[in-house]
Amino acid sequence: MPGAVCTTMRADPSLNFETELWQSGLLHIAGLDEAGRGALAGPVSVGAVILPNDPTLLSSTLEGARDSKQMTPLERDALAPRIREVALAWAVGFASAEEIDSQGIVRAVRLAAIRALHQMTLAPQYLLTDFRLELPHIDLPQQSLVRGDARCLSIACASILAKTERDALMRELDAQYPGYGLAKNKGYGTQAHRSAMERLGLSPIHRRSFHLKAWGKV
Repeated sequence: MPGAVCTTMRADPSLNFETELWQSGLLHIAGLDEAGRGALAGPVSVGAVILPNDPTLLSSTLEGARDSKQMTPLERDALAPRIREVALAWAVGFASAEEIDSQGIVRAVRLAAIRALHQMTLAPQYLLTDFRLELPHIDLPQQSLVRGDARCLSIACASILAKTERDALMRELDAQYPGYGLAKNKGYGTQAHRSAMERLGLSPIHRRSFHLKAWGKV
């Protein structure tokens, strides 16, 4: 496959991987990426995006799309509706904190990915996934890419949707479980969040399997 890892400080993702697959006759290429893998609270999410075979449209509409971790919240929120508008199909699947605790994070991420794929209005013919998001039980050809969200536009777009949809859900959960600052920290282990956990204990959406023995709550 094309697309050597870039060694520059900043390189926007390309359509190299999609183009080779489009040229082989596969038109429905789904990029997948996750958000929330390392959080202490809330679900993990997986975005799936099928982009059209129209590089000119994509370059003009999705300018600035890249690894969601390298974008500001305002940049992500600006790109997300453009991705949803231009995509042939898109979806975001979730796996809950309870499922993460019972199945482990790897299986929970795969569960969220399967849920995203089942929501797609088009059946993908090929999957391009970020590294560690392999789906061995899915009967579809696929490739897992190291730094996929930095190298592949479909994966970058999936990363943005996974992040923005999960962030929106965490803002809703902040109203249900006040005091932890979930709207700000999105469930990650910031000092403010850890201090709130010590003060308030664990909520029903905290991942009890995620290194929480220090709080005596596992």
